[in-house]
Parts: sequence; C-alpha cells; structure tokens
Amino acid sequence: MNEIIIGIDLGTTNSEVAIVENGKVHVITDAGNKLLPSFVGIDDNGKILVGETARNQYLIYPERTIKSIKRLMGQDTQVLMADKHYTPQEVSAIILKRLKAIAENYVGRSISKAVITVPAYFSDAQRQATHEAGQIAGLEVVRMINEPTAAALVYGSGQHESKRMLVYDLGGGTFDVSVVNVQAGVVEVLSSHGDNHLGGDDFDQQIINHIQAHIQAQHGIDVAEHSKAMARITRAAENAKLVLSDAPFAQIEEEYLLEQDGAPIHLTLELSRLLYEDMIEDYINATMDAVHIALKGAKLIASDIDEIILVGGSTRTPCVRERLFDEFGFEPHSEVDPDLCVAMGAATQAAMINGQNVDTVLVDVTPYTYGTSAMGYLDGAPYPFQFIPIIHKNSVLPTRKSEAFMTFQDGQRVVDVTVYQGEDPDALNNIEIGKFIVEDLQDVPAGNIITLTLDLDLNGMLHVSAREKATGLEKSITINNVISGFQEEELADAKQRINGLFDQQSSDENDAKPESATVAQARKLIKKAESLFDTASAEDKEDMVDLIETITDFLDSSDENALQDLVSRLNDIIYYLES
Repeated sequence: MNEIIIGIDLGTTNSEVAIVENGKVHVITDAGNKLLPSFVGIDDNGKILVGETARNQYLIYPERTIKSIKRLMGQDTQVLMADKHYTPQEVSAIILKRLKAIAENYVGRSISKAVITVPAYFSDAQRQATHEAGQIAGLEVVRMINEPTAAALVYGSGQHESKRMLVYDLGGGTFDVSVVNVQAGVVEVLSSHGDNHLGGDDFDQQIINHIQAHIQAQHGIDVAEHSKAMARITRAAENAKLVLSDAPFAQIEEEYLLEQDGAPIHLTLELSRLLYEDMIEDYINATMDAVHIALKGAKLIASDIDEIILVGGSTRTPCVRERLFDEFGFEPHSEVDPDLCVAMGAATQAAMINGQNVDTVLVDVTPYTYGTSAMGYLDGAPYPFQFIPIIHKNSVLPTRKSEAFMTFQDGQRVVDVTVYQGEDPDALNNIEIGKFIVEDLQDVPAGNIITLTLDLDLNGMLHVSAREKATGLEKSITINNVISGFQEEELADAKQRINGLFDQQSSDENDAKPESATVAQARKLIKKAESLFDTASAEDKEDMVDLIETITDFLDSSDENALQDLVSRLNDIIYYLES
C-alpha cells in the first residue's frame, strides 16, 4: 500500500486539504466544511483553537487570536497570542497540523507527507518558511508548487488540444498571475508575476478605514484604540465585501459597538458596490499591470490567450471579471470553485509524485531573476556592485546555471559572494538573500577564475556554490533564508513547542474533572451560539457576545444558579434564531 501524500493549500484567509482517490480529486471536509479558516487562537483554558472556533473567538478575544499569518511568512518577526510570542512558521504549523489531522481522520491512517502550494511570487525566504512550517507540523514537504500552477493542473487535466491560459489568482493576502501553455497533457508555465502583499485583506482594510472615518465623523471617536470593537468592524467589513459580490449595496450594522459617556454607540452604514470598487481601484489596476508584465514575459499579447482561469475568493469581486473581460474580450472561467482549485491541484501533483495514474505533466518556472554582484559598469562609470544575472526570470524548473568570474587584485586570497534576487542592474537595489566567503585562494596575480553555480530546485529553493577553477577549492550554501531561517536546533524546539500545545490539550481533555451538567451545557451552547454569528442580526449577535463573555467568566465559579440563569438566557436567543 502506497504511503498517502496529501495536497494542501495554505491560504491567507482559508486553507484546504485534498487527496486523489480512484483517479478523482476529493477535497476533505471537516464537520461538513471544505474551507478551514486560517485563524489560530488560544482559549481561556489554554486550549488551542484552529479554524472556525478561532475565527469566532476573534470577535470576543482578538488578543488571543491570530489571522492572516501568511502575510508574515519569511519575515524575522513574532506575533503575540495569549501573552506568548510565536513565529509565523509556528502559527502556520498549527494550521498544517490541523489539516493533517483532518486528512488522517478521513483516511483512517497516519499521514506524514504533503505537497504544499505557495504563491508564485513567494520569495526564497517565504518558501523556506513554508517548508519549515511543514516540518514543525510533522510533515515531510515532498514538493512545493505555485498556486496558479496548481490551478492550471486542475483545468489542464485531460486537455489534449493546445491552449494558452492566463491564471489570475487573487487571494486573501497575495496576488499572482501566470501564463500557461497546455498541450497533450503537459501543463507548461511560460511566465509568472505578482505581489506578495495584495489581496482581499487590503480590500477589507479599505472598508475598515471607511467605517473608522464614519465613526470619527459621527462621534469623534478613534475606534482603532478599542480592540474588540475593531475585531467586530473587521468581521463586518469582510461580510460587507462578500455581500457586494452579489448585491449593489451592503448594510453594515453593529449594535452596542462602543460606549460614549455611558451611552451605547451603534454602527449603521450603507456601502454601495460603486463606492467599494472605487476604494479598491488602485489594487485592481496593480493586478492588471502584473498581467501585462506576465504576458510580456511569455512574449505574448492579450489576443494570444485562449482562456482565463480565476483562482482565489477575491476574484468574486465583480469588477475583476469586468476588467478582464474589457482586456481580453471574453469571460473568465470559474467552473471549479476558486477557493478549492489550488488544493485540488496540490492533490493532483501529490498523486503524480506517488505514482498514481494522473495524465498530466507539470513544467513550472521561477518568478524571479537570481544573480550576484561584481565589479563592472553602471551608467557608463566603474561600479563595484553591478548585478550579474545568472538564473533569469521565467526559467524552467529545476535549473542549474554557472558563470565565471575573475579576481581583480594580485594575491587576492578571499572572495565575498553575495546572492541577490531581482531585476535592477544595481545589485544594491535588489534583495540580498544570502552571502558567504571563499577563503584560502591561491596567491596568484589578478584573473584567478572563480566559477559560481546557482541551482534552483523544483520547490523554487536556491543552492549556491563557488569553486576556484585551478584548485577545485569549493564553498557552498543553501539559501534557506538567511534572515529568518530556523537552525536545526530551533526547528526541533519549535516542533516540540507546538506538539506540546496539542499534547497539553489532549492531556487536559483526558485528565479533566467531570463537569457538571450546567457547565457542559454552557460549553455546548457557546459553540452553538458562535456558529450562528454570521446569520444573526447585529442586535442578537451583540447579546450573544455579551452573554458568552459573562458565561465564560462563571464557568470556573461555584455559583451554579447564576450560571444556569445565564445559560437559559443564551438558550432562549438560540431557540429564537433557530425557530
């Protein structure tokens, strides 16, 4: 029996896990839901929360909840959750660990391998951070593939006629566009471009800014200073965005949002799709600029494209379709759920690696140029940091390229090698991603040849080596993100720490003292109430939030009568909503 390899889309807003069974891709559900919200939290008992429960907690305890962690991947930073600091890799690992458990529950076997998707425009640092998150979660990441490429695998599967596709992937935190050629079951990526900080979160922020300005104008209050109110405004903005995908107007209502001089402040605001699309116009323009860069990279024009594939929940924004239609003259495709096709593509790639019968071959490219700096000329003048490209943008993966350099001083015994990512002829304007020193070179006149080799693997991660041609003296590194990469010891510590969170949860559940019937009922009703947040009116939701906070405070008390009264009140609201 082959070892199972799952496909995972680790998204900014939502994440999914899929598997190929009997030749068909299946997105695995959890409690009937295919989407796992990319929220992580710690409840008041120290229990780890992932997904919908964490998303619901965000409204009440934002300080104990993390969202959109993908935007911080590859950065040397930490986030605060329940008074403890976590790296982006650790938070992402918690999501991956939950997806792994969902898949294991479905197949009834342990799983240790996965294909994980990343935005096409993710840097080496971000890819390495994603790889580390998988390791912390107890997964061997057998391959990372680009999200637009994964979507193209789904649409290209079974295609035998030649087609050129443009994959427009607008997610919660990132944007990618890829030009893909599909022919005889081969999916070949011709070019990619994008922006790692452009997505639905930015659209939400525009609505949030609009709401904040409204409250400031109406009441003279800076609501940014009130974390719980901001959490509710954030959720209201997200819901308004979803409504405006299908309706011309969205009514934003949050009762008892704040208090001013003892009096409650209610939020009531109508937002039109016209105003919303005006707010996000600059972002949409930026995506269209990226589309043209990708077309140019593939040496094509708009009329050469046969199909457009929409990927990511943010593509449901009507003006996206309109702009693409205006540009290309035909409607984009979205037959496969834009939220699910990336996970389905990851599962397809996993099946291919696992030797399952999938009639598709993947050829991917790098979205960046990689090179080094050397003494040269810039604007006609001698310059010591001229950028020398070695692997060019849109090169097919895997790729290995070498370039020869010469020492420029007599008796030079040391060479500094710095590797950059970017397109600018001035290396200092590009992103430095790694450096090392080659020492003990021959004591010879200037002109000693050093060969620099860059090797970019299928995961889009870079390996670099420098070799003295005359002696064979060699020094090499793997660019595992010199900024925020984990050392082996740190990786082991992170894995132990995250496992400890889950182990503590299991231990607490096993060792917990028997709860009274009232406490058990209270916990059950809290979960039920939280599941009704999205459908409840603003007033009912506010009442439920207040009651949940109060009930939570009473759970560890011995005042059963007071707790029973609170539970009855919450039960009445739930009964009213469900009847």
